[in-house]
Amino acid sequence: MDALLNSASGGAAPLIKDSSTAGFRADVIDASMEVPIIVDFWATWCGPCKTLGPLLEKQVQAAGGKVRLVKVDIDQNQALAAQLRIQSVPTVYAFYQGRPVDGFMGAVPESQVKSFIDKLVQLAGHDDHDHVDQLLAEAKSVLDSGNVEEAAGIYQHVLAHAPDSAAAAAGLARCLIALGETEQAKQFLDSLTPEMARHADVLAAKSALELAEQSAVALAGLAGLRQRLEANPNDHEARYELSTALYGAGEQDAAMDELLELFRRDREWNEQAARKQLVKLFEALGPTDPLTLSGRRRLSSLLFS
Repeated sequence: MDALLNSASGGAAPLIKDSSTAGFRADVIDASMEVPIIVDFWATWCGPCKTLGPLLEKQVQAAGGKVRLVKVDIDQNQALAAQLRIQSVPTVYAFYQGRPVDGFMGAVPESQVKSFIDKLVQLAGHDDHDHVDQLLAEAKSVLDSGNVEEAAGIYQHVLAHAPDSAAAAAGLARCLIALGETEQAKQFLDSLTPEMARHADVLAAKSALELAEQSAVALAGLAGLRQRLEANPNDHEARYELSTALYGAGEQDAAMDELLELFRRDREWNEQAARKQLVKLFEALGPTDPLTLSGRRRLSSLLFS
């Protein structure tokens, strides 16, 4: 998970790079799932290539990461040039979402290069929001099914594509928590921008992290906590710790039951610790989780009983 976290928090792909037949799939097809990739097929003996190349590089840099440029020397990569039917140079193709979407041949004025790139940026912009939403929904479904590593990979992909996605950052943090990497999760959450840190999803992930850290200690004494409660049902500290241990064991419903029972027995105990812990549990589970909805109803009933 170290490489995954490092990739999510930095290490952006270069805007301009050389590629080859062997690297074409990774550098162009796979990379175009994130942003449009412009491929400049050129040759050292080609005069117009020496004019067009700098114009492409200038406009790609001006686009600020919304497109990338991959340069392919056809003499060094003849098989690839033949496969793509490159008949003259310079030839420029644009790929997005794994397929070619535009292109032109020959040296063109800078204004045409800019227009070409602007259209690609616009094309990707129309798709960005829906694409990110689809990936976030997929990642959540995968995480809920228990495939944490795969979900983390999807969240990482979203962050590479949309680094300001608080939902993806929160999702990746939850993956780290699920893998037991609580220290990495803490460092990752601490590295987020202030704006992202205030997002509801990130605040919920922080609550989940706090609960995970508490439960790691309480879980070791689970059996002893049960014995203490059997001996004295009014041992509020034992009940509170038991709820924390149950959360760590994945028994969120049972953890909520114990907190609600503690609140019923003594709502003022330890400065309303049961209510505060319930609120943290609701945050960690999310506002639409069935347990949150039922827990809030039960807490309201106790408050006004």
